[in-house]
Amino acid sequence: MERSDQAMLKAKAQTHRISAILAGDDHDPFSFLGMHKDVDTGELLVRVFRPDATRIDVLDGETGEDVAQLVRAHDAGLYAGPIAGRRDRFRYRLRVTTGAVATVADDPYAFGPILGELDLYLHAEGNYLRSYEKLGAHPAIMDGVSGTRFAVWAPNARRVSVVGDFNAWDGRRHPMRLHPGAGLWEIFLPGVSAGARYKYEIKARNGAILLKADPYAFEAELPPQTASVVCATAPSAEHRPQLGRGPGTDHHSPVSIYEVHLGSWQRVPEDGYRPLRYDELADRLVPYAKDLGFTHVELMPISEHPFAGSWGYQPTALFAPTSRYGTPQELQAFVARCHAEGLGVILDWAAGHFPSDVHGLANFDGSHLYEHEDPREGYHPDWNTLIYNFGRNEVRGFLLSNALFWLQNYGIDGIRVDAVASMLYRNYSRKEGEWVPNVYGGVENLEAVDFLRRLNELVYSNCPAAVTIAEESTAWPMVSRPTYLGGLGFGYKWNMGWMHDTLSYISKEPIHRKFHHDRLTFGLLYAFSENFILPLSHDEVVHGKGSLLSKMPGDRWQKFANLRAYYAFMYTQPGKKLLFMGGEFAQEREWNHDESLDWHLFNDPMHAGVRQLVHDLNWLYRGKPALHERDCEPDGFSWIDCNDADASVIAYTRRGGDPHQFVVVVCNFTPVVRRGYKIGVPRAGRYREILNTDSNHYGGTDVGNAGGMWTQDQPSHGMTASLLLDLPPLGVLVLEPEGM
Repeated sequence: MERSDQAMLKAKAQTHRISAILAGDDHDPFSFLGMHKDVDTGELLVRVFRPDATRIDVLDGETGEDVAQLVRAHDAGLYAGPIAGRRDRFRYRLRVTTGAVATVADDPYAFGPILGELDLYLHAEGNYLRSYEKLGAHPAIMDGVSGTRFAVWAPNARRVSVVGDFNAWDGRRHPMRLHPGAGLWEIFLPGVSAGARYKYEIKARNGAILLKADPYAFEAELPPQTASVVCATAPSAEHRPQLGRGPGTDHHSPVSIYEVHLGSWQRVPEDGYRPLRYDELADRLVPYAKDLGFTHVELMPISEHPFAGSWGYQPTALFAPTSRYGTPQELQAFVARCHAEGLGVILDWAAGHFPSDVHGLANFDGSHLYEHEDPREGYHPDWNTLIYNFGRNEVRGFLLSNALFWLQNYGIDGIRVDAVASMLYRNYSRKEGEWVPNVYGGVENLEAVDFLRRLNELVYSNCPAAVTIAEESTAWPMVSRPTYLGGLGFGYKWNMGWMHDTLSYISKEPIHRKFHHDRLTFGLLYAFSENFILPLSHDEVVHGKGSLLSKMPGDRWQKFANLRAYYAFMYTQPGKKLLFMGGEFAQEREWNHDESLDWHLFNDPMHAGVRQLVHDLNWLYRGKPALHERDCEPDGFSWIDCNDADASVIAYTRRGGDPHQFVVVVCNFTPVVRRGYKIGVPRAGRYREILNTDSNHYGGTDVGNAGGMWTQDQPSHGMTASLLLDLPPLGVLVLEPEGM
């Protein structure tokens, strides 16, 4: 080929590259922008695209000496020029003049790659379990220059740029480097520091321009604003106080969980009725939950979410705690405060679906990247959300690394996985023809099953003091059994059946309860098939269901007595405990996420009595091994009498690790005082009444047994000794043999 032809082709190629740069359509900007050596002449060239500049000079990075003035090669803002007398690459800086202002800065296209081969391989395999250390935005120093590293996964994009206040949100200014095989884009932007707002501008295959928040951002703007924010320091829990083995991980420890929606637990009326911040919650919520005797607080999802009405269950930034309540550093301090006070922290984790907001994961790079393409697999009709593609390695790795991130970097003690049933079944809440069978023609979502098993294996191997909990409402077998036995591997499962049955029972008028007695007792037929948590959660006090107190029948006194009896029944049943905020003092109104709990009710003796009972139940449950050590084992429970439906009375024993130590529980679910009610007991002697929900301390009538009584040598219920008890109306007694 003639030299003139070569020059013409070279000029044509350069014109094409310039056009691509100017149009913001170049997927390999590092091969053109920055400093390069001309392969023909050997001279160094520098190209810079700065549409706001009126002049650009190249400086020696070591000496500050001017070495070249670049020529405006295109009116749109492309500057280029040779470095006279230089053949070897050197560190350089740019003096950019805009009008009358000149600023010296480093060129992003002078820096090498951020990601290495191992990063790319692990990400593609779905095993990049600390991917958040490289992906996302990270303040860093490269080659002695301060700035921020950015990296994002967008394999189907034509071009990806970082945009923000630092470049006038112009996607042409900072297009990123592509690693083609992995679909990862990266760039180091000198001078961009903590607090900078940013997004990724993505040019899709069809030419559409998408503006996306960073999936790996550690911090986000306060909604309704949607930009990501460069976080000052990556969250790290290296120096957090430890809770030892982790409460509840061995199933023999007491676990009593206070479930909280941070935005509505308490508000500040004198400051626009705003929610408390993380630091204020540390000062108010933590001592409150500790005093009540709870072992854990469970936070409804706190990952950033655009719609407050989703309560956090539709997040767009899984790694960023919502800025509604403060900064990531303040959240870390809140968790540390919980640990210092002996409280574990459980986080609700929504990994089953995500919202379709345009700035989020939906259609992320112009393709169905995080979700399934087929709406029969990728769209959730109940919540108008999108379903993660659990069969895609990179998506699986994204979620797994996020779960470990909260446990390892924030020191969270456990995660409660939301809506597990919707993940397990392909036909969940779908009509015939609206779902796609698995490869075997079944309804099971095999990819989601594999994901959940892998999740639990990773959590327990990497964070042995942590715990995982499934909100799972079906009969899927072995949810809380190890994966090596064929289970899903969760530590605990919410007992939704117990909750529905017993709430249905306690909501009925006492005169009708004898016809529904089995709803009290049926749960014991399967109580030990899983490691259960008995949940009275937020789901039971919203959407027109009313508060727990409002579900109780009868006049005002009976409503409170019913609720007190129900709480004592729950705390003495096998299984760990969970109570949603407000339930501890008998909130009267249905929960509203936009309003504070009704703290003025503390002034009412009946509400104060319920709060005192919950306090005493928690400390009784924690202090008596018989009430918690065998929560998940059949040897920890035995019926004395479960058949007295006509009287609506049940009686049972609870035992701990020492089989000789036990408590006796008797529940009377009618407003009738039952004098001389006979029950058999395992041991003769005197029994102390260690709890009576009808005590006047709790707002009751003080019907009881004068603190205790002696057994009679009369057999009953298959035992040689018995007690004749006065059962309080709508009351529960807990008794313990003296000398224990």
